[in-house]
Amino acid sequence: MSRTTIKIAGESGMGLVSVGTILSKALKRLGFYINLDREYPSLIKGGHSNVQIDFSKEPLHCLSQEVDVVMALDRVGLDEYVDTIREGGILVHGYEKRERLKDLEERAATRDVKLVYLPGRQVAFFHGGNELMVNMVLLGMMWKVLGFDLKVLEDQVSEQFASKPDLLKIDLEILRTGYAGEFACEGSDVEKVEFPEMEIEVPEEVPETILLDGNHAIALGAVQCGVRGYFVYPMSPASSILTHLALMAEKTGMVVKQAEDEITAAQMAFGAMFAGTRAFTGTSGGGYDLMTETITLAGMTETPLVTVVAQRPGPATGLPTWTGQGDLNLAIHAGHGEYPKIVVAASDQNSCFELIQHSFNLAEMFQVPVIFLTEKVVAETKSTVPTFATGDIEIHRGLVMDEEELQNLERTDRFKITESGVSKRWAPGSSETYYFGNGDEHLEDGRLTEEADTSRAMYAKRMKKMDAIFNCLPEPEVYGVNEKAEISFIGWGSTKNAMKDVIKECAADDIKVNYLHFEYVYPLKVDMLKKFIARNKNVCLIEGNYTGQFGDLIKLKLQDEGVLFKFKKRFLKYNGRPFFLEETMQFIIENKL
Repeated sequence: MSRTTIKIAGESGMGLVSVGTILSKALKRLGFYINLDREYPSLIKGGHSNVQIDFSKEPLHCLSQEVDVVMALDRVGLDEYVDTIREGGILVHGYEKRERLKDLEERAATRDVKLVYLPGRQVAFFHGGNELMVNMVLLGMMWKVLGFDLKVLEDQVSEQFASKPDLLKIDLEILRTGYAGEFACEGSDVEKVEFPEMEIEVPEEVPETILLDGNHAIALGAVQCGVRGYFVYPMSPASSILTHLALMAEKTGMVVKQAEDEITAAQMAFGAMFAGTRAFTGTSGGGYDLMTETITLAGMTETPLVTVVAQRPGPATGLPTWTGQGDLNLAIHAGHGEYPKIVVAASDQNSCFELIQHSFNLAEMFQVPVIFLTEKVVAETKSTVPTFATGDIEIHRGLVMDEEELQNLERTDRFKITESGVSKRWAPGSSETYYFGNGDEHLEDGRLTEEADTSRAMYAKRMKKMDAIFNCLPEPEVYGVNEKAEISFIGWGSTKNAMKDVIKECAADDIKVNYLHFEYVYPLKVDMLKKFIARNKNVCLIEGNYTGQFGDLIKLKLQDEGVLFKFKKRFLKYNGRPFFLEETMQFIIENKL
């Protein structure tokens, strides 16, 4: 696959996000597929940040480590990235105090990196702009380097800043100067850029795609499946779910509320679901710690509850703006006592949109908590994907709604001991029949009990749901060749994205690779898993944590099934960065049969 990778580097607050948004949308207008991610410190302003955009004529799913073009908005960006640009790449900058960068040209020359320069601040000030508008100078230069039509970029900038017409006029003048690469003002020499040429073929057609991140897809999926409440205390990288839903609240009629803490947010979502309204909450690992008492209450009262846990590396505050897969054990085991639950893991925008809908259906059908795992790289990476299909996933509320049935309910129906473990559930007030929603152990009508036999029977009744849940969940999906791969992988979450790209790259080189991907990680399905390890001899684990939590879960589950299994290798990553294309390819080259 032919891809181009560009990176915009600078301080937080220098307009990196705006430039990244404009660039990605302009590239989308040309018909390219986009993958955009941000690296940023946990600071509102300052610190070193970057936005990376990979684009191609073909769909792409992960990021590259090798960068073709860097736009450096500050000196740190110059120092940081000149040595990371691929051989023959390009560095665009506007840093005027070049005497402080005596070794920049030497470092660039060792890698045959071309330097493209205009005095950024002088250009911005000359046109009546401010220091922040240096990013428009460099944006114009970047677009010229890529070799694309200026009109496309002008249209996107005009759309981005349409609400600020006075500033827009200045922005466009500055943009054009950068694109022309020629500037002179009183008292200074004429600066003229010799632009290196990049040969990037523009797609013949513009595919029907949308550009969005995983959190936006979760928000849209929630709206699609009838959610009417979102209660949350912001915690990265889940925070923008709140922003997306808040912006849609007036149109959708959804109640979107920022609570004072995670405990309150979980309680509000629990209360709404108990009352019969679809609602959920979102957080990260540390916030989920605070929510677990409410999760166990949902387990005891058999109240459906959906909680999004957007993973970042920990423990404690850890790396709050980076990515990881370290909360799988937390999702499966957190909470006192034993109670049925489901753990799912989203991998990309389509997965986020669809899986949140399935999560609500499963939560209500089985009256259990569903923990919806995502990760920073899934939550915040923006990609172009086909327009979502709507109406394909039916809504299953799991509520008694038939009028005659509501009239004939008995109080003991609510927690009645059944073969499946699932009892009738109705919204309070929908029937004259009432029951007790008791957090203590209780009888079939909800009244408290501490008797040994009745407690044992009710405990077992709830746990019996796990069998029904297990039988309902789909098997994992195989990507790549079906059998006899030179190297195979098993994983979950965002690892799918790296694997989809490397499988395609390897197929072009006649290397047979496959990957077994799990979206439903607990309870764990094993039929396809057992076939996969029987059909492939060199099976490796790919996972974003130190201990290989999912690998251990697989090993224990297979052991229970009487199958002794050990991964040939464990490809683990835990530095806060996602799996990149090149490092995954390197692992394959070094470990294939």
